[in-house]
Amino acid sequence: MKFTYDPRYNIAYIRFHEKSTEVDTVRLSDELVIDMAPDGTLYGIELLNANEQLRRDETEKLLIVNEATGEQVEFPLS
Repeated sequence: MKFTYDPRYNIAYIRFHEKSTEVDTVRLSDELVIDMAPDGTLYGIELLNANEQLRRDETEKLLIVNEATGEQVEFPLS
């Protein structure tokens, strides 16, 4: 899995698989798009206006937590 964030365009993408086949892009809302193969395999989730969707608090940081180990990593969303 790969998480990318582009602050220039304010877009985040969570990639579950590299695209090895044609995928359909499905817009679920103005701010949420998914890439899915015809067999139902989810390839990725695109978050438009990402800093608003990912903001945990006023510090404008994304907090990633490994629930198994408790390890936490913060990334700024600026």
